[in-house]
Amino acid sequence: MHVNVQLLNALTDSHLWADTYDRKLTDIFAVEGEIAKTIADTLQAKLSGSEKSLIAKTPTANNEAHELYLKGRFFWNKRTAEDLRKSIDYFNQAIAKDPNYGLAYAGLAQSWKLLPAFNGGAPQDCFPQAEAAARKALALDDTLSDAHAALASLKGLNGFDYAGAIKEYERAIRLNSNDATAHQWFANDTLANIGQSEREVAVMKRAVELDPLSLIINSNLGVAYIHADRLDEAIAQLRKTVELDGTFYYARYNLAQALELKGLIPEATAEYQKTMSMTEDPVPLGMLGRLYALHGQKDAALKILQRLRQNRAQRYTAAYGLALIYVGLGDRNEALNWLEQGYREHDGFNIGPIRVDPLLAPLQGDPRFEALAEKIVPAREFGKTVTQK
Repeated sequence: MHVNVQLLNALTDSHLWADTYDRKLTDIFAVEGEIAKTIADTLQAKLSGSEKSLIAKTPTANNEAHELYLKGRFFWNKRTAEDLRKSIDYFNQAIAKDPNYGLAYAGLAQSWKLLPAFNGGAPQDCFPQAEAAARKALALDDTLSDAHAALASLKGLNGFDYAGAIKEYERAIRLNSNDATAHQWFANDTLANIGQSEREVAVMKRAVELDPLSLIINSNLGVAYIHADRLDEAIAQLRKTVELDGTFYYARYNLAQALELKGLIPEATAEYQKTMSMTEDPVPLGMLGRLYALHGQKDAALKILQRLRQNRAQRYTAAYGLALIYVGLGDRNEALNWLEQGYREHDGFNIGPIRVDPLLAPLQGDPRFEALAEKIVPAREFGKTVTQK
């Protein structure tokens, strides 16, 4: 292996240091660690104990396992049900090559955890698989921030235990302050749901700094702006994400939502329709159906409702999508029936933000809605300040 390394001052474009490394590719982690330490020394950086441990760590001695793990991460980042399934397959292959590869188990946990969010499986089926993999990863290596972040997210999504989630996220971030995903999930799955919208924005901004080209992290910064009712910033951020990749449907339907909330209905409709050409995900379908119902296109809304009902008869389909259409149709009773069904199905992705979801605002004040919200985020916890330790 031949590696050229250059260090530049980005502000002045001045050349600080360069070196080359010729090594046999027998231990990639040793080479990575050597290069990282040299760069740190050149910068006269003061490394913390956890950073030194990360540099010195050898997650696996099996190069094939590591390559399979990297392929798993590649597909995990794409955030579609099909790609998440591929990532699970690669992580399992990595584990088969090295059964003690904690990072592979952590990747497996993060993939199983995300599947329900992208119409890839029922939470009741996926979350237990995710938790088992996360706990296996931590049994192998208790310092893996990836595994702690997965466990933290599951505490919120599966059990609505936000106090427990916060403790796990804080531990993950203490172990690896550069873990962009831990920051993202802390903001998106916990701070959002307990009403800490400005803190959510701040933590999401940090996640973007750590991983500026991540489509999902950039998208979730846009969602954070929606929660903070900063719609112009939400639209700008989500348009920026769509420019990075126009096929990333999660960014598109959240852009549509921001446009709708801004009152730009034709633009929002067009974005929702573009999203529907890319995915069968019931959430954007429900959002579009709701929009149709609110703006006099009841027949189009009912067609989407029928489509979602048919989908539910065949496979897991988030109840939240149907609830949204009934909100648009003005049928509060049916909307609440479906939201309660989502709660029973542990759909923390869609039910967790119940107190901050602007699309559910027409239901606020209804005794059934308030009783359901109390089960998810007790009023005494909502808006409570969270300080990261």
